[in-house]
Amino acid sequence: MRLLLQQEESDRNRELLSELFKIEQYVLMVLQYLRLESESSDLVLKNQSLDDIIRQAVKKYASLFIRKKLTLVYEPVNCQVLTDEKWLEFVLEQILSNAIKYTKGGSVAIYMDDQAEKTLVIADTGIGIAPEDIPRVFEKGFTGYNGRYDKRSTGIGLYLCRRVLNRLSHTIRIESEPGQGTQVYIDLNTVSLRP
Repeated sequence: MRLLLQQEESDRNRELLSELFKIEQYVLMVLQYLRLESESSDLVLKNQSLDDIIRQAVKKYASLFIRKKLTLVYEPVNCQVLTDEKWLEFVLEQILSNAIKYTKGGSVAIYMDDQAEKTLVIADTGIGIAPEDIPRVFEKGFTGYNGRYDKRSTGIGLYLCRRVLNRLSHTIRIESEPGQGTQVYIDLNTVSLRP
């Protein structure tokens, strides 16, 4: 009996920590939104190790990978990119958050696209995105079919990703099929930087 009570308390604590993590993520998203809307820019552009940024983002979500029993497929990409470490990490975290949220079982893979130079791919085996929703996923507030599936969707995450990446002179696109997962492509080439 005592062991059962301890297990129930441990489960409750894990659930509380999970909810606290979600709240922290929503607060962070709001703060990043406000920073992005600000006239001043806090971009610090340097050549960065993409692997270091990926590892930081993955580490943040490690407990969710474990809790959902998802496999992470990642080998070092050995790539240097001209970017802002903090903002790119925010983008990767948003994409990983979505991949984990919409993948019940299976995997999330992170790799470089062998067809396009300096293009990072984050692919999941999740529920996918309806074809009619794909053109609108970067619109502010758009949640689409999957937003009705997960009532807590805000429609702000991918909007912020595109805004941040535009500011960094990177681009993002998504390919997906319902029931077949989603692939997010981030082109990390730097063409022209905008304030």
